[in-house]
Amino acid sequence: MERLAGKVAVVTGASKGMGRHFVEALVGAGVRVACLARPSDELASLSDQFGDAVLALPCDVTSSEAVGAAVARVVETFGRIDVVVANAAVYHPFAFETGSDEIVRSHVDINILGVAWLIRAAIPHLRATKGQVIAISSESVRMPFPMLALYAATKAAVETLCNGLRDELRSDDIRVTVLRSGSVKGGSGGKAWSQETVAAFYKKIVETGHASMSGESATPESMAASLLAVISLPADIGVDLIEVRAAQVGVPDGAKAVEG
Repeated sequence: MERLAGKVAVVTGASKGMGRHFVEALVGAGVRVACLARPSDELASLSDQFGDAVLALPCDVTSSEAVGAAVARVVETFGRIDVVVANAAVYHPFAFETGSDEIVRSHVDINILGVAWLIRAAIPHLRATKGQVIAISSESVRMPFPMLALYAATKAAVETLCNGLRDELRSDDIRVTVLRSGSVKGGSGGKAWSQETVAAFYKKIVETGHASMSGESATPESMAASLLAVISLPADIGVDLIEVRAAQVGVPDGAKAVEG
């Protein structure tokens, strides 16, 4: 990964789950990484784990002011930005009929506006480095899961935003890629779910066949390798969309108990 050595990346949702695996893979490739996430022990521990290779920045991605300040701090510290990875997202199943105003608003604010604020703030710096935007999407755009209808809609909005920005920013030599992810083992999203939510969601996706369509969950290390593969391509190659899904037949771990 010599092509990546010395570059600077910004990763949102970096403190846990897939975002943390992205950070680990990028640092391993010689990239300095600004890690944006809400304040937590997990975020603080990134500095302990990776030292000066990372800059752990508490940031609420729903706030344009907070994101703008964080991006400015990255440039002040590292001197440049080559890649932004818009990874932060809410992933929480709920029956749409009974979904609270709070949960609906959080999906829109984090999954759509959080991406928009990050890209907007980063554009001047990416123009200077002829950099890249990588927006993390989901296989649910193509096959929306029950109880994740709003989540899928927000990811579809992100993909549409990227499709428009790709042409808008092409003359600035800024590449825009959507990385559409399938099911990944060990995700952090489910840790906040109640037992009732877990049971209802996996029962529903087994019933509708979405569990088997998703397949056996891939490892987070494999998904991080996919991110590195896209970022390390030569500058005259642009990847509009890469969909990385489970290759093996099966169902996500949470659905196995339902299937018996």
